[in-house]
This record gives sequence, structure tokens and C-alpha cells, in this order.
Amino acid sequence: MDKKVLNGLLRPKSVAVIGASNTPGKIGYSVVDNLIKDGYQGKIYPINPSSPEILGLKAYPTITDVPGSIDAAIVTVPAKIVPAMAEECGKKGVKGFIVITSGFSEVGRKDLEQQIVDTAHQYGMCVLGPNIVGTLSNSDKFNGSFAPCLPLAGKASLISQSGALLIALDAATYTRKVGFDKLVSIGNMSDVDFADIVEWLDEDEKTSCISLYIEGFKDGRRFIEAAQKTKKPIIALKSGVSAHGAAAAASHTGSLAGAAKVYGAAFRQAGVIQAADLNDLFNKTQAFSEQPAMKGDNLLIITNGGGVGVLATDAAERYGLPLKFAPEDVQAELKKHMPEFGSAKNPVDITGMGGNEWYYDCVKYAFAHKWVDGLVVLYCETAVTNPQEIAESIKKAVVDSKVKDKPVTVSFVGGERCDAAMGWLVENGIPAYGAPDLAVQTMAGLRDYAKLHEKKASFDFKSNAKARKTALEIVAAARADGRNALTEIEAKQVFKAYGLPVTDTQLAKSEDEAVTLAKKVGFPLVMKIVSPDILHKSDAGGVKVNIKDEAGVRDAFKTIMANAKKYKADANIHGIAIQEMAPMGTEVIMGSVNDPTFGPTMMFGLGGIFVEVLKDVTFRVAPIADDQAVEMIGEIRGAPILAGVRGEAPRDRKALAETITKYSNMILDMQDEIAETDANPVLVYEDGKGLKVVDARMILKKK
Repeated sequence: MDKKVLNGLLRPKSVAVIGASNTPGKIGYSVVDNLIKDGYQGKIYPINPSSPEILGLKAYPTITDVPGSIDAAIVTVPAKIVPAMAEECGKKGVKGFIVITSGFSEVGRKDLEQQIVDTAHQYGMCVLGPNIVGTLSNSDKFNGSFAPCLPLAGKASLISQSGALLIALDAATYTRKVGFDKLVSIGNMSDVDFADIVEWLDEDEKTSCISLYIEGFKDGRRFIEAAQKTKKPIIALKSGVSAHGAAAAASHTGSLAGAAKVYGAAFRQAGVIQAADLNDLFNKTQAFSEQPAMKGDNLLIITNGGGVGVLATDAAERYGLPLKFAPEDVQAELKKHMPEFGSAKNPVDITGMGGNEWYYDCVKYAFAHKWVDGLVVLYCETAVTNPQEIAESIKKAVVDSKVKDKPVTVSFVGGERCDAAMGWLVENGIPAYGAPDLAVQTMAGLRDYAKLHEKKASFDFKSNAKARKTALEIVAAARADGRNALTEIEAKQVFKAYGLPVTDTQLAKSEDEAVTLAKKVGFPLVMKIVSPDILHKSDAGGVKVNIKDEAGVRDAFKTIMANAKKYKADANIHGIAIQEMAPMGTEVIMGSVNDPTFGPTMMFGLGGIFVEVLKDVTFRVAPIADDQAVEMIGEIRGAPILAGVRGEAPRDRKALAETITKYSNMILDMQDEIAETDANPVLVYEDGKGLKVVDARMILKKK
């Protein structure tokens, strides 16, 4: 979206309030009142056809009557007349159309909402909302909303899809001591969306950290691409992850995919840090707005209490940042600033005797040492120390160390004096929390951010024209047959076209043909039912393995046919697959769901018939590169099995990663046709010996 247009929306030099009112309690009154009382320096033009003056300001009957130019218009009139207001604003040359009014797509009036957007675009105007609170900016003294006040000033900016939540968070900034420069209510996202504002905030010199409250994206892939390009940290709290209504159950992947997993994968690829809840969003925002990322794994904890030190140690392991003992030279120096019964190992326990000087000396030395990548400082209130003086000693030590590229977080545990001291630390740029695990958790977030950005994901992709042509022909034949799923043999043909190693599989329509093909494929072999109406073949008794001779082929053919008809009497049976019996290997699964928000998503995990029970799987948004595929392999709980355990040789993870990448390219290339896919099981062999796709399933999009 045009930056000049967004500047007019988010940093307007003049604003009109359409529906301005002299009646307290009305939104049109609150918006004008907020603009005045919070010190907005731009021109304010109240628009009201029946009042010549609003709150001491000259009012105008229509926006076209205003003599000067207008950057933004804040709309509070009823929904039915908003389209007419959009037309007038467009003619006036307004850049940003801020629609506080509700009553649009959230109540089924998508047509009315689209009419506004179409009109706005006709005049080069953008729309924020509708159904929002408005926008607030401390640096511009702009409260273009019906929130009660500007937030506590700070370096973060927040975009919220929920207006009510934004108002609540606005007030909470003062009690939580977490400052924001801008709060933006985004509502229905009829036009301007998260990606647009993230891109704009990335260039905003007043914003150091971007926080998001998300209920859903309209274009998830665009958000990922925008977030990948940002130079500033993004923290996201996603609600509504308990179910994923669009996920079908036709494939294993469909039943395993959920909003939490898909959004989590998308956030990782975008380099976005995910918040667990509102408290975590505030805690991480406080740290990320003031501190740099933690660029290594060496966390040092300094404490005056063993108990909080142990709690912090447990938290470090829980949040993926386990402690290591400090090097001998570090320990030797730190021992100079504690009694003999103290400990310099890590956590560094200077004991309850630790006062201002010991805290200062330990923090200054440790923070500057090259081994230390991040520092957590803990303090338990004692009768022989003053929390405020300890806080000042910590701050002075950090400043005197002259270190600018490492993070520090603090936790004070005690009473009112500790709370006041922590408030002072926060005001002076050092994040402080009332519990040691929170100080560690936010530090772990700073480490996660650095790791995510060491290798940023890319959505580079090139279509495989030859493979796509073959696949489209197979899909067209299936659709002509009235089917919304490919047979296993057809799915394997598509897989093979995209370079996936599949087992040799032939279709037999009669018992005699099964015998002929079996001799061609070679014994031992596998026989499976082929029917678009029986996708889960094992459930139907439609699979026989380790068939060694002609008699076995004939017996299996009869048994499988009988089982299939018993399972589903009216099933459309194409025949029975005669398949080479691949050597035993470690079973994994690959699959995909064409997610309504992010498009094709790639799944990988341990496979077999219990995959839906074990749920040891991980997701990414396609396409993915080999290094991301390697990350997926390492993320599952069963990763040690693939690495080789209990005397087993390591599996061929290089070939596995390459296959995952090819699979992700296939599903993206065929996203207009494919709804879900599974390759399960895929047998992975010893290092250097590759793998085989044993079974394949492909569900088509309904058209």
C-alpha cells in the first residue's frame, strides 16, 4: 500500500470527524474531545450538518465544505450512510478513511463493506476498519479514537484486531508500566491489514518493537512475507487456536492440522515471536522494546537467594535456554565479590549478604565478559539491603560496562519497595518482573528471536512445468470420472512426476491379471485395494503384505475384495494394486493441507497407522528449503530415532530433507487442484540408502 496514503492514515496532519457531536457519551463527542485534550497539533474539522460548533471548534455540514486539505477522516455515523461519506471523502482528496462504525461484515453486511473499499480505491484512498476503536499515537499527540487516553509512552507499537481489548490494554499500560508509542485498532480489515501496518511501522523511527493481537488473517502468506522483511522484532498473540474448522478429516494431515500448529509454523517462518497470553505479550513487549536480541546460548544468572536461583534455573531449562557452568576465569573473578560460602558456578549466588557494591561489581564484570550472551539479575528483599539502591547499582553497572549488544532482564521478589524499584528500572530501560521465571522467559524469547533471524525463511519458488502438466492430466481424468480423490496409483504417478521416490505399483483388475503383474513386479510383494471410496485401506482390511508366490496372490486378491465389499458395499473398486514390497525402514509421514489462510502447508512426522494417536508431527507453510526441512526433522519428538539410537544406524536425513522440499514444491505447484495429501508410510533407510514412499493419498479441491 502507498506509504504516503498510510502516512495520511496513521500520522495525519489534519483530521475530520464525521458524525462529531456535542452530546457526551456519543462516540462522535469522545473522538473530538480526545483529539483536543490529548494535544493534537493538526487541524481538527468536526462534521455535523446541524451544529455550527462542536466543543469550541467550527463545524461543517459536510466534508466538502471544509476549506483546507484533509489527511484522515474518522467516521462515526450509522453504517447505512458510510458509503456516501466515502464518496465525499474521496472527492475531497482524503488519504485515510477510518471507520469506527460497526454493522458491516461482522454482522453479514459484506456488500456494504466492499462498497466502501471500492469507492475508496477509486479515489486512491485507504480504509481502516470498519468496526474499530480508532488509532492512537503518543509521538503525534493523536488520539483519534474513543479510548479514554493515550497509552503510557514507550517504544513499542500495538496492532489489535479487537477494539475492546485495545481499550483495556490502553489502560493497562499504566499499571503494567509497559509503554507504547502507537495503538492501532484494525477491526474487519476490509482494506488495510496487518501486513500493511507492519511494513509502515518498520519504517517508523518511534517504534522499536511491534506487538500484535490477532484473531485471523485474510491473507496469511502476505503477512509472512511482510514480517520476513522487517528489521524490528514482532511479537504476536493469536487467539482462537482451539479448533480449525476448515481442516477436513479425509487425510491424516487434515485431522492433525489445527490453527495452533499452522499459525505457529507460519510465525516461525516469518521470524515472529509468539506470546502465550496477554501477560506474556506485555512481558515480551517490555523486553523487546528496550533490549537487543540474545545472540548466543550462554545465559548467566546472578542472585542473592538460592531459592529464586533454582526457580530461574528450572525456567531456563523449561524455556529452551539451559544453564552452563561459567568458565573458570569468570568464576574466579566473581568469587571476589561474595562470601566464601557463595557460589560462582551459575547461577551465581552472592548470598543474602550481597549489597550494592557486590551487585555492581558482579553485573559490570559479567555483562562485559565475552562468554556471557545474556544476563538475568535476581534480588530477594532483605533487611540489610535497599531495593532502590540495588536497582540503581544494577543500572549503573550495565551503563558502565559500555555493552550495547547484549540483553539484561531483572526480577525483584519482595514487597512495595521492590515494586517501586522495578518501576524505576523499567523507566530507565531495564525490563523487570515480579517473578524469576518471567525474567528468564522473556530472555528466552530474545534468544529465540535471534535464532529465528539467523536464517530467515524465503518463499522463493519456481514451478515445475513438466511435472505440473503430467499432474494436471491425471487430475483432469479423475475429475472427468466424477471423483474428488486420486487413487493410490494416480497419486504415486503425480508424486513420481515431482521426483518423489515411490514404490513400483501396478493395477490389477482381475485375479489372473494380478498374477501376471506380480511376476513382473517380483516377490515378495504387497497387495492393496484401489478405491476412491476407501481412503484408509488398513481400516477396511484392504492390505496384504509379504506375499511370496502365485497362490498367495490369488488368496490375497479374493480376501481383499471380500473385505472391501463388506466394509463398503457400494464402493467403486478400480482393482487391486500390486506393489513391490519395500525393505523395512523407519516409518515417517509427509502430508499437506491447503489452509484457507496460508495456502499449502507441509506436514512431517513419525508415520504409520498410529500417527493420529501419537501426533508427533510438525508443520510449515510451503514452499520450504532444504535447511527448513532439516529443522522440521529435528523438531519432532522422534528425531533421535532418525538420528540413530540403541545401536541403530542413522537414517538418511539428507534424502529425507530433499524429499520434504520436493513435496512442498509439489503441493504449492498444484495448490489450485489439491486440498490434502498424505505419503504414509514413507520408509527411510540407513544413511546414503534413501527412502521409499509406500502409500499415497491425494484429495482434490471441490470445484
